[in-house]
Amino acid sequence: MLTSSLFLVLLCGLLGGWVLSVCPSVCSCSGGHRDVDCSFKSLTKLPHGLQHNIRFLNLSFNSLKDLGGQLSRYDHLRTLDLSYNHLESLPSVLPRSLWDIKAAWNRLRSLDKKDTAYHWNLKLLDLSHNALDRIVFINNTLLSVTSLNLSHNRFWTVPTNMPHNLEIIDLSFNYLVQILPGSLDRLPKLVKLYLHANHFSVLPEGIFDKLRALKTITLGDNPWACEEEDSITRILRWAEQTPATVLGCPCYTTPVCGQSHLATKERLLDSAPLTESTMNNRGEEYDGMSTARTVVVTSAYETIPSQHKTGLGMWTSSTGFHSVSKLTSTTEHLLSSTVKPKMANSRSKSQKVFAQIEMVLLNIFVPTIAFSMY
Repeated sequence: MLTSSLFLVLLCGLLGGWVLSVCPSVCSCSGGHRDVDCSFKSLTKLPHGLQHNIRFLNLSFNSLKDLGGQLSRYDHLRTLDLSYNHLESLPSVLPRSLWDIKAAWNRLRSLDKKDTAYHWNLKLLDLSHNALDRIVFINNTLLSVTSLNLSHNRFWTVPTNMPHNLEIIDLSFNYLVQILPGSLDRLPKLVKLYLHANHFSVLPEGIFDKLRALKTITLGDNPWACEEEDSITRILRWAEQTPATVLGCPCYTTPVCGQSHLATKERLLDSAPLTESTMNNRGEEYDGMSTARTVVVTSAYETIPSQHKTGLGMWTSSTGFHSVSKLTSTTEHLLSSTVKPKMANSRSKSQKVFAQIEMVLLNIFVPTIAFSMY
């Protein structure tokens, strides 16, 4: 009797261990089968055989349209990548354990309050490259979110009630024409704000005054009303006086402005590098460029190290899980092509001088060589 009981216990243990270590046949797994990569598999539904305790799930580059509430039972899930699918809405009842949600390059049209209301642990939300024109945040929710990527969507107005602990917001490549007064007042930790490639012509006075932690803001490639002196003077004055670095100053005054650059104001233009860490997923930077050249900002997202990277086509966790989520949210654009006319003229003059010198030298040396050969 005792032997039979021991046999049953051992059998159950073996079977239980086998079930817990299963990996879907179409996916690749690591980390005890808790890190699952199902990208590039032409999936139209969630694969069978996922462990209940998975931590990372990459479903990018598939043909998923609607996952319903199928993901709700994975209450150990930390990172979910749904990028490059055909989703028109986020899956309902996502696990509250999530730290990162990446749903770039889908067909999302709106984000309702129920989609984010209970995600207290969420740190990163990437909804770039969708068709969003409306997003509803509830006050005092998403308290852990530090990075929000809404670039390449269809917003006309900067969303209100954004999570208060945000450090990085990317709203570039939208149709933004206005920022409602007070929309940015309760973002005391905001460090980077990307507003380039929108439709701003003017901004309300003092709209950025409450952003006391701001270090970088991009304003290039907007149709500023530069001819209307009364309305543009305020934003120009702010751009020159702010302690933050302003990339793409309004009205093409300078490529970079802000008090942080006053110390280098007398340096040669070509010797002032423009190096800025952008919102790449967890720490990627773009190369520095001289201010006489075109300012290029790759607007993806930058969060805490050891998390999501895009642009290089990888996202990485501290556990060593790597998934192929290519170009999840890379937005690269020219912020300003502000080579000054005076510099252009001086260069053209110098080119003419060099051409004349070259002709003189040719006129001297060619006959000399011909004469010596003769």
